[in-house]
Amino acid sequence: MTRPFEGVKILDFTQVLAGPYASYQLALLGADVIKVERREGEDMRRTPLAREWAGRGLAPAFQAINGNKRSLTLDLQKPDAVAIVKKLAATVDVVMENFRPGVMDKLGIGYEALSAINPKLIYCAVSGFGQTGPDRLRPGYDGKMQALSGIMAITGHPETGPTRAGFAVCDVLSGATAAFGVSSALYQRDRTGKGQFIDVSMLEATMAFLSGQIADWSVAGHRQQLSGNQAVSRKTTANLFKAGDGYILLAVNNEKQYRALMSALGREDTLSDPRFADWFSRNENEPALRAIIEEALAAKPAREWETILEDAGAPCASIWKIEEVIDHPQIKARGAIQELDTPYGRLRFAGSGFKLAHGGGRLDRMAPELGADTDSVLGELGFDAAEIAALRAREIV
Repeated sequence: MTRPFEGVKILDFTQVLAGPYASYQLALLGADVIKVERREGEDMRRTPLAREWAGRGLAPAFQAINGNKRSLTLDLQKPDAVAIVKKLAATVDVVMENFRPGVMDKLGIGYEALSAINPKLIYCAVSGFGQTGPDRLRPGYDGKMQALSGIMAITGHPETGPTRAGFAVCDVLSGATAAFGVSSALYQRDRTGKGQFIDVSMLEATMAFLSGQIADWSVAGHRQQLSGNQAVSRKTTANLFKAGDGYILLAVNNEKQYRALMSALGREDTLSDPRFADWFSRNENEPALRAIIEEALAAKPAREWETILEDAGAPCASIWKIEEVIDHPQIKARGAIQELDTPYGRLRFAGSGFKLAHGGGRLDRMAPELGADTDSVLGELGFDAAEIAALRAREIV
């Protein structure tokens, strides 16, 4: 079945996480993504988590977001490599990069230069702060964006202070935004015939996902505080609670769910307790209500309570580790984890976060070894074996 972006060709200069995550989403949906790296490869190939994989230049974090891509190595400091990029630009639909603003222009392969070769070209640049503004040349890192965007001002506990999310949330939000931007531009080009420049700011992309918190302030003047594990609903029973062997996250946000919770816990008596008559009084008497709930939860393990409460109509979840959730029955039933046979055995990766009735995202091959497709990409441009050997001898590819 044809996937949405089959026939779309992307020249991808992105590195590390935000940009490669964006092009990975498009590659899953059928785009032919040619990943351009320096001759020694990008740093993500050798992250220090797993020495064996880093030694192969295929660190797990690199593999996670570079499947379905082809690898081309080029020394962009050399004119002949720049000439190759320009040849490629004439044949592709999209160029993606996440250098600091101006770097690609200095190399002679920025938007102005490449769109002159291919007027229908869509050029997506991901950077920390965008292409304009006083901070445009400052570097963008996930932790920096978490601190600057407001995320860390609402994440953490008052007694311990701000904390960053447990994954690179700003990187992946920016990557998802870039993929959406490219998809939008491709759709528009189908109607107008025009390419364009897409300017993705990591800071702005992150803030777009904080729309509710921004409106709380800009409309109602509410100042956000560190909220710990409290839900944005601010309901007392939408929070983290101690259970028999750990913790359980309750997502009890309405009256029906609250009554189901207290009944399932065997504390129907609280339903007539004036201290807990409504959400305002429950919030005012939160310590007392928490003590009642945690006393009941102490009787059984969290995973057991998860089943009991969910079946009763009180939404919740125990705390699942990554190694557990990838084998969760729901994940297995939907085939959400993609499996591949590789030279290194059968490997598993996260794929698209959605399904299409036909032609959805699919992982066909693992991330490429460095330069694995250099010869084939150059061959498609008309270079013969002798010319490719000469380029390699001169350390251009």
